[in-house]
Amino acid sequence: MASPTGRLLELLELLQSRPLTTGREICDRLGVDPRTARRYVRALEELGVPVEGQRGVGGGYRIRPGYRLPPLMLDDGEALAVSLGLLTAQRLRLVADDDAAERALVKVHRVLPDLLRRRLEALETTVGFTGGGAAGAPIAGEEALLLADAIHRRRRLSLDYVSHRGERTARLLSPYGLVVHAGRWYLVAHDHGRAGLRSFRADRCSAIAITDGTLEPAPEGFDAVAVVRRSFARVPRRFAVGVVLDLPLDTAAARLPLTLAELSATGGGTRLRTQVDSLDWLASVLAGLDCDFAVEQPAELTEAVRRLAARLRRRAGH
Repeated sequence: MASPTGRLLELLELLQSRPLTTGREICDRLGVDPRTARRYVRALEELGVPVEGQRGVGGGYRIRPGYRLPPLMLDDGEALAVSLGLLTAQRLRLVADDDAAERALVKVHRVLPDLLRRRLEALETTVGFTGGGAAGAPIAGEEALLLADAIHRRRRLSLDYVSHRGERTARLLSPYGLVVHAGRWYLVAHDHGRAGLRSFRADRCSAIAITDGTLEPAPEGFDAVAVVRRSFARVPRRFAVGVVLDLPLDTAAARLPLTLAELSATGGGTRLRTQVDSLDWLASVLAGLDCDFAVEQPAELTEAVRRLAARLRRRAGH
């Protein structure tokens, strides 16, 4: 049976989790009658928590808006999730303020029981991440929040953007999503000046501002992650490649890196389109797919495949 203190903390958690809680919901959650529920509400008020009551149909209880609650109460699993999230942001440099995650971890540790704090400190000193954060391109927390707010409220954005060639342009966008890939933040949006869907390195954006205007609706079935993945396959490189694989589309998608190529079904196989700087490298990728394939373009890729086959035969002693 829960103790009175346990029920009081559970009531506080319940009131924090929703804008309005009915008396029936409190009774059901705490397993008490209405009179006891009202007594627990009064106990919170005596502790200085401003609980407001609304009578009548649709009424209930809520904590007065704007009230700053005491430190968070986390169980072991919640504390682990928060710590791992902060560690990930810190190690992979997902935010521009290098010390922000560290300061937040210190604050979390400050309110934890000694045993749990020691365990989390041990985790933080032993857990590792594949790859480093040096290649990341973090953005300021204020900018990330501004972009997210515009997406959530379906508002247009104006900003300045610097391309990979160093060209600075002013953009008017209808933003759809934020994607983090390999330590970099990408904004996916409709570019009104270019009348099309584009992805932007968020760290190359500046002078970001929410502006007036009608938002261009996102395409049906829009997937921001898929847009970013496709954008990598479309980056202009030395060779534009087209290959037909003797594989079903879902099998090809499972075998190829998600950012390597654009794939589409064709007959009983899959058409692969991408751009690469090294045909010898792509020949080795195609060989690793363990399927027949036909090169559509460029002719130089066929020669690269033949060179790879000859090297493999020599190494096999044939």
